[in-house]
Amino acid sequence: MPTMVLTGEYVSVAGNTLSEYARKAELTVEVEEKDVTTYTALGWKVLIGGLKSGSLALDLLNDFAAGKLDSIMWPLLGQVVAFEVRPTQAVVSAANPKYTGEVLVKEWQPISGSVGDEASVGVTYPTSGAVVRATA
Repeated sequence: MPTMVLTGEYVSVAGNTLSEYARKAELTVEVEEKDVTTYTALGWKVLIGGLKSGSLALDLLNDFAAGKLDSIMWPLLGQVVAFEVRPTQAVVSAANPKYTGEVLVKEWQPISGSVGDEASVGVTYPTSGAVVRATA
């Protein structure tokens, strides 16, 4: 059985490669469940899929230097921007699919932590429109 350890995910937001700051990237997609049960279901629920949605959650190590993470993300607040994530930084292939779409940059937490903590930020952005999986 093939297995993989994530050691080098590729993460891009608004055309900016964020892999050097990323500790975790999670892309979640889901579909609403719609209950269409009628009396003919004989006591069982009948469900169908509704609208799809998703989110991109990132744990990032912040960097406040010019041209680094904070200066990249700050101007994106409130915008819908493109994203791309891949299991590895290698070229896109059947073994390394890319997932693309758009997210709403609805939050940015530039400063968070206690004494002695690394400067990190955790954000979750909802997708806007379709998420596409490609192998080429």
